[in-house]
Amino acid sequence: MLYKADQTVQKKIESLFKGLENTMIQTYLEGHMGEAWVDDLDKPTAAQITVSIFTFYAGNHHSPAAEEMLENLPEDALVITESEGWKQKLEAMHEGAFEKYSRYRFEHIAEFFDRNHLKKLVTQLPEPYSVRKIDQRVIELPSLHQLSPDFTGNFKSHEDFLSRGMGYVVLHEGKVVSGASSFSIFDEGIEIEVGTDPNYRRQGLAAVASAALMLDCLDNNVYPGWDAENIGSAKLAESLGYVLKEAYDTYYVSTR
Repeated sequence: MLYKADQTVQKKIESLFKGLENTMIQTYLEGHMGEAWVDDLDKPTAAQITVSIFTFYAGNHHSPAAEEMLENLPEDALVITESEGWKQKLEAMHEGAFEKYSRYRFEHIAEFFDRNHLKKLVTQLPEPYSVRKIDQRVIELPSLHQLSPDFTGNFKSHEDFLSRGMGYVVLHEGKVVSGASSFSIFDEGIEIEVGTDPNYRRQGLAAVASAALMLDCLDNNVYPGWDAENIGSAKLAESLGYVLKEAYDTYYVSTR
């Protein structure tokens, strides 16, 4: 049987996820965002953490609740686990409905970033573009949310984002055409979400928005976490000063 975890259970599942490097696991375990399910509320041996469309599994994949956990997915889920047992079970249960691909994680070391390089990227933004922090005016622009609902969508409200999140956008004639924002948050930092209007790509706008956000993070002792979905995102990260650590397996699972 599957049980939804509450705050009293959070500490009990920390050890199950030990060694799985992803800031969204921290996001849940530190009480910022997300939900979790376990096979036993008192002594959990298997656990699932879900933050937005990301789902993580750890612990005993032979647990009687494991199959129920693997069915307990958001629509169009991204599933991450370090356990070969969980991977094999997921592939068997969702045969024909998943795609396995590589995401890329980076070293978590702020000293790698060159502030002068980041500042140069921002100051080189040509007219008629402008870069602006996501404030009360920007967050009310429909173009922000049309470009990517994930810029603010994991927060309870606009007010919650303005209180706990941070982000920057590139504007063109009053329209948001590129942006970098906090997809999620954890005690020491944020996980960055980046997006650019297809009609404005290959102009370096994502690098400008990302650099502006990174500078704000560094100025406020907030770590700008980056986890790349594809090679393009990984190359952008490296151009900003991130150092690639490794590729890792991710499953896109369609539950429609």
